[in-house]
Amino acid sequence: MRAIGYRRSLPIEQAEALIDVEIEKPSPQGRDLLVEVKAVSVNPVDTKVRKRAAPADGATKILGYDAAGVVVGVGPQVELFKPGDEVFYAGSILRPGTNAEYHLVDERIVGRKPKTPDFAAAAALPLTSITAWEMLFDRFGIARDGGDGKSLLVIGGAGGVGSIALQLARKLTRLVVITTASRPETTTWCRDLGAHHVIDHTKSLPDQLKAIGHRLVDYIFGVNATEQYYDTIAEIIAPQGKFGLIDDPKQLDANKLRPKCASLHWESMFARSSFQTPDMQAQHDLLSEVARLVDAGVIRTTVTDNLGPINAANLKRAHALIEGGRTRGKVVLAGF
Repeated sequence: MRAIGYRRSLPIEQAEALIDVEIEKPSPQGRDLLVEVKAVSVNPVDTKVRKRAAPADGATKILGYDAAGVVVGVGPQVELFKPGDEVFYAGSILRPGTNAEYHLVDERIVGRKPKTPDFAAAAALPLTSITAWEMLFDRFGIARDGGDGKSLLVIGGAGGVGSIALQLARKLTRLVVITTASRPETTTWCRDLGAHHVIDHTKSLPDQLKAIGHRLVDYIFGVNATEQYYDTIAEIIAPQGKFGLIDDPKQLDANKLRPKCASLHWESMFARSSFQTPDMQAQHDLLSEVARLVDAGVIRTTVTDNLGPINAANLKRAHALIEGGRTRGKVVLAGF
C-alpha cells in the first residue's frame, strides 16, 4: 500500500525529508480497527517528531495522527464498530501513523465521524478537539455550563488547538473567553470562533488585560511559546488559578506560581493510548460528543487549507506551513 514517511531526520526543504513509499498492508488484532484513510490533517507534533525522532537504520517511519476514513476490518475483540462505519480519530504516537492508505488504530480512541462535514473537514478535528477538551474539562476541571464570574486566557487562539478551545469555552461554559492574536486576519478568526476579547501577544498582556477589566485571569491555556510568556503568566494568573500548557519548554520554574498557590497542568492527548489507561475509552466518548456538537452546529471544523492528495510533495508543503508558525486553524490533505 502507499504511504509517506522518512528515513532520516532532515529539514523539510530537503528532498528526502518526506518520501513516498510502498509498505505492507497491516492486519487488525485485538481491539484494532483497520481504517481506509480518506483524509488526514497535519499538526505541530508531526513536524516535531520528524525533526527529533530518526528511524533506525534502514527503517521508514510513517507520521500522521489525525485521520478520517472508513472501517474495512476489525480485530476479534472489537465491540464498538463494524466494517463500513465512517470514523475519525487522532491515533497513537507509539504506532505507525495515518499517512498511509490503510491504518490500524485501537477502537477505544476512535469516534464516529460527524455526518455533516466531509472527510477532509472531519480529519481536522480529532487531535485538537481532544487536546482542548481534556485541558478545559479534565485538567482544569471546568464544569459544563460552569465558570460564572471566571475568565480564561488562551495564548495563541488562532492555531489548531486554540481554535477549538475558543469554541468549546464559549459554547459550553460561562467563562469570559480572552485570547491572543497579532494580525487582522487572526484577530477576526478568533472573534468569529467566540472570543469575547482578543489582545495582541506582541504587546504588554498585563496592560491590555487591565484595559478590558481583567487584570488577573483564572485559567490560562498556553498553546505555544510558554518560555516566552511564562513570567507574564505568573504575573497575570489569579490567586489559586490554573495554568495549562501543551508545548515543550526546555525550562519551567514551577516556583514562580507558588506565591499565588496557582497550579500547573500538562496536557498530552497521547497519554491515555501510550499507557493504556483504564479510562482510555474516554477519548471514544469525547469524540462522539464532538461529532454530536458539530452536527448540531454548536462547533465547527477549523480547516483553512486543503493541499490536495496525500503524498510526499503535499505533506512537505503542509510541514513547511506549520513550521512557519503563521497558520490559522488546520491544514488537511484528502485522497491518495
